[in-house]
Amino acid sequence: MLETVRYLIGSAGSSGFGSKSTAEEVTEACPDLRSITAIITGATSGIGEETARVLAKRGARLVLPARSLKAAEETKARVTEEFPGAEIIILPLDLSSLSSVRFFSFRFLSLRLPLNLLINNAGKFSHEHAISEDGVEMTFATNYLGHFLLTKLLLNKMVETARETGIQGRIVNVSSSIHGWFSGDGIQYLHLITLNKIPYDATRAYALSKLANVLHTKELAERLKDMDANVVVNCVHPGIVRTRLTRDREGFLTDLVFFLASKLLKTISQAAATTCYAAAHPKVSGVTGKYFADCNEATASKAGCSAAEAARLWRVSEALAAEAGAGGGVIGAHRDRD
Repeated sequence: MLETVRYLIGSAGSSGFGSKSTAEEVTEACPDLRSITAIITGATSGIGEETARVLAKRGARLVLPARSLKAAEETKARVTEEFPGAEIIILPLDLSSLSSVRFFSFRFLSLRLPLNLLINNAGKFSHEHAISEDGVEMTFATNYLGHFLLTKLLLNKMVETARETGIQGRIVNVSSSIHGWFSGDGIQYLHLITLNKIPYDATRAYALSKLANVLHTKELAERLKDMDANVVVNCVHPGIVRTRLTRDREGFLTDLVFFLASKLLKTISQAAATTCYAAAHPKVSGVTGKYFADCNEATASKAGCSAAEAARLWRVSEALAAEAGAGGGVIGAHRDRD
C-alpha cells in the first residue's frame, strides 16, 4: 500500500527521483555526453524516441538501428530540428532476424566508432502466434534473443572503448514489471509455444521475454565481472504508458482499462526517465546486475533473481544463436539438458 501511495504522489526514493521524474530531470546532473556514442534500439517512437531525444540534448552521438528506415529518418528529423548539432547515424536492423543482427553489428563495427552505451529498448507484443525466420516464437525472438546476440557481438567493442577512454561502459536492458507475471519453466514453455503445442497466450509470452531480459542482465553482469571489464549492465521497468507497443495488443489492455488506470499511467518523458537514469546518471557508476523502477533500485521477481536460471538461459541462448548462424535455429532441435 505504501509503495502505491509513493508511486501516485511521485515521492522521491534514495536516488532523489521518483515515478513523476522526467528524462530531462534525471539527466540534468549528468556530465557532458559529447564524448559518448550510444546505440538505442526501438528509438523510432515512444520511450525509445524520448530517450534518444534527451541523450541528444545532452550531446551524445546516437546510432539508431531500425526496421523502418523511413521512421528512423523521421525521428532523426524531429531530434535535429530541436537540437541542430545532434549527430545521428541510422542503420537497418530487424531484431527478429539474427542474420540482420549480425549484419547490423558488422556495419556498425566497420564505422570504427567507439561504443560507450547500448540501450536495448525495442519491444514487441505479438497478439497472434508467429515464428521468426530463425524458428523462434516472435515476441521472444524480438524482445530478447535479438538483443542477446546484439549485445554479444558488440561487447568487445564496449570493453575496448571503456579501456581506451577510461569511461565506464553501460548496457541498459528495458524490461517490465510484467516479467513477474511469468511462472514455471521458461525454456520448456518457449519450446511448447514455438512449436504451437499449447494454446498461445500473448501476455504470458510477453512476460517470458521480459523475464529473459532480467535474467540476461543478471548473468551478463557476472560475466563482465569475471572479465574485469569496465562495463556495467542493468535492467529497468519504465512504468505503464500508452505507446505504440499496444498496436498489437487488441484485447489485452482495452481503452476502458487504460481510462480507469489513468492515474497510474506515466507520460512518455516520465517513462523514459528510468532508462536515462540507468544510462547516464553518475549515481549508477559501478552499479551492475540490478533492476531499476522509478529511477531507484528495486527487487525483481523471485524467478528474475535466480542465478541458476540466468546461467541456464544463457546456455540456451548461445545454442539458439549458434544454430541460427549455422542455418538451423528451430528451437525444437535444441532442448536444455541440465
